[in-house]
Amino acid sequence: MKMPFECAILDLAPVEVRNPFSGQACTLTPEAVAVYDTISGANMMGDYKTARLGLDWFQEHFPEEYMVLLD
Repeated sequence: MKMPFECAILDLAPVEVRNPFSGQACTLTPEAVAVYDTISGANMMGDYKTARLGLDWFQEHFPEEYMVLLD
C-alpha cells in the first residue's frame, strides 16, 4: 500500500490506538500508526496539507478505524 507521505514506521506489530476524545480504541497496522501519528503531529504544527493527505489515506484504506479515531 502506498503511503500518503514519508513517515517513520517504528512499530513491528499492530498497536492499539485510543481516540483521546471518545476513549474508543482500534488496533492499527504499523503503517497506519505511523500515518496516525503524523496526522496528529501535523495538526499540532498547523500543517493542514499533510494532515489532509493522511486523513484521505485513512478514509480510503482504513474506513472503520477512521470513523473511530479521526472523524
